[in-house]
Amino acid sequence: MTSTLHLQHGNLQLPVYMPDSTQAVVRSVDSIDLESVKIQSVVMNAFHLMQHPGSMTVQSLGGLHRMSGWTRPIVTDSGGFQAYSLIRQNPKYGRLGNDGIIFQPEGSTRKINLTPEKSIQLQVGFGADIVICLDDCTDVEASRAEQETSIKRTISWARRSRKEFDRLMEQKKIPQENRPLIFGVIQGGAEEDLRQECASALLDIGFDGFGYGGWPIDTAGALLEDIIGLTRRLVPTQFPMHALGIGHPLNLAACWRLGYGLFDCAMPTRDARHGRLYAFEDGYSPEKQSLMTTVNWLDYIYCTDDRFMRDSRPISEGCDCPVCTRYSRGYLHHLFKIGDSSFQRLATLHNLRFMTRLCELLA
Repeated sequence: MTSTLHLQHGNLQLPVYMPDSTQAVVRSVDSIDLESVKIQSVVMNAFHLMQHPGSMTVQSLGGLHRMSGWTRPIVTDSGGFQAYSLIRQNPKYGRLGNDGIIFQPEGSTRKINLTPEKSIQLQVGFGADIVICLDDCTDVEASRAEQETSIKRTISWARRSRKEFDRLMEQKKIPQENRPLIFGVIQGGAEEDLRQECASALLDIGFDGFGYGGWPIDTAGALLEDIIGLTRRLVPTQFPMHALGIGHPLNLAACWRLGYGLFDCAMPTRDARHGRLYAFEDGYSPEKQSLMTTVNWLDYIYCTDDRFMRDSRPISEGCDCPVCTRYSRGYLHHLFKIGDSSFQRLATLHNLRFMTRLCELLA
């Protein structure tokens, strides 16, 4: 398994956690903040960016890197999962068909048609370092008939995406060494034969890397390790794999053990904004060997709780983030109680550094 991914805006050392910068911003922090906690890359979303601020605005501002002030690699998600969330749960917002996704943004009277070709055009136009094919995402508990439809669409869309990507590279005369990478997404739910069929077809089409597709958690909140592990084994080890939507600290460590190298999830930053901060268990000395086991080494510190009012300790002993080296739990509690916006920023910085420290420890 590769340990370094070479991209146009820098190299990624794996494993890498990438915060969701869905609309070209990680909420509560800016690009300078992200660099200060050693974030290597962010994930932005074509589905949302095509709506706000719009592709023409992004391009007029010089692409995503210049617009957001982020000089390191950017991965753009196609929007397949967002369409799944929006349409499968609220059919009135649109529909998925063999040609693509037709949806109507909330509060808008116009309909948007997101095809595999359009998704690739958007992502390439945005200047992404890794672009991801549009896929038909499903829930793991969806029926076999739904899973079969999903992989047929996913394979068809992947073939069309690859063709459009190659056409754009030739049209723009971009040499091989300066091209973004393109990833396909493996669907199939919990059906092993469908996962295998999808992976085999995508390998035949040819991609630079692959993503685990579908909701990765069961109804009890447990990681679907068996099917996630199977999906990794279906792909030769020289190809990097992105555990799409997986970023809980314990799940990240488990999926790194299974062979995945790239991770993204909104949970660490969302948890931070709501006052759930990450720390290693008291007395635990982080070591790679124990991090790779199922031992629960993760602790949550809720600085919003009044019991931390006079706590002079940092959020997490041994953490070198800008928050733990300067501020106490008690001070963060104070910021939260007075409703100051700096609480969300500081809490987010800490959780992000916890995630990058975790990746450094696992490497």
